[in-house]
Amino acid sequence: MGEYKIAVIQGDGIGPEVTQEAINILKAVGKKYQHHFTFEYALAGGCAIDSYGQCLPKETLAICKGADSVMLGAVGGPKWDNVPNAQRPEKALLGLRSQLGLFSNLRPAKIYDALADACPLKAEIVAGGLDILIVRELTGGIYFGERGYRKGNYGVEAYDVETYSEVEIQRILKNAFTVAMQREKKVCCVDKANVLETSRLWRKVAEEMKASYPQVTLSYMYVDNAAMQLVRNPKQFDVIVTSNMFGDILSDEASMITGSIGLLPSASLGKGTFGMYEPIHGSAPDIAGQNKANPIAAILSAGMMLKYSFHLEKEAEDIENAVKAVLEEGMRTPDIFSEGATLLGTKEMGQAVLSHI
Repeated sequence: MGEYKIAVIQGDGIGPEVTQEAINILKAVGKKYQHHFTFEYALAGGCAIDSYGQCLPKETLAICKGADSVMLGAVGGPKWDNVPNAQRPEKALLGLRSQLGLFSNLRPAKIYDALADACPLKAEIVAGGLDILIVRELTGGIYFGERGYRKGNYGVEAYDVETYSEVEIQRILKNAFTVAMQREKKVCCVDKANVLETSRLWRKVAEEMKASYPQVTLSYMYVDNAAMQLVRNPKQFDVIVTSNMFGDILSDEASMITGSIGLLPSASLGKGTFGMYEPIHGSAPDIAGQNKANPIAAILSAGMMLKYSFHLEKEAEDIENAVKAVLEEGMRTPDIFSEGATLLGTKEMGQAVLSHI
């Protein structure tokens, strides 16, 4: 029997709806396997601005730091478009990642047989399913580097500087190698080493580390080729590890291949087992409170929490299998509905998955 404390940030828009269904699933898993999950709620994003006047209150950080893991719904919406830039709801995400030391983002791109028709690629390209995991460095690189404006020979110049240290690269590669050991034991490091010094350092560090993971096959690919290969032959990939900017772009491309962002979870990890888990979709305020949102991404995020933070492999597999079973039965929320399927709301889809736990 395990005891686990989870900080819950429901967030804005559809966040509270989908998060509640994920919590229901976790409670069922806990009952089945005799684990005890304790949930402590906190505010971040737009709802925190309404209550505290800031997107990431210190009370929320304290609750998160005192937990074993964090479950996040979604933040933001047009209601807060005019707040000062430093307090925009999305800034809460950057604050959580930096304050909690979450430097590694895991985003799976998986195609379920029952939803193969939603994939925009030819059927023969993804025949037999697709399961890719992109491991993106989250707190370094060009997004966090020096930037600004200066006077140049041809007028004003803007600049953004990409910097990576050996330590930053080592820790993200360690995460990639570690998760690869739980999968097909293949890691592809995506870079632009023919042009960028930072990419050359990534390759140097990867070469030094690969001896510690003899069971993992390590390969390299330039980012422009990787973007092409994701649509030409995506099944060649198992784990892709890459920098912040490249990972941002490639993970969005990979998610499009699956056909629906309403199905895709993610994990943000740091040192040890602590992590923050969230669906990749936004807050979708246009359908909030209408029982239309797809809770599967949030439910699968809970499954990733069990797997990567709590090392409860069988329990995580139960959740994945329950989702697969529901989709094979033709159950659909509006975002993935097609003729002949059974249309369900958020709560009904959550109950359908629950029935298979």
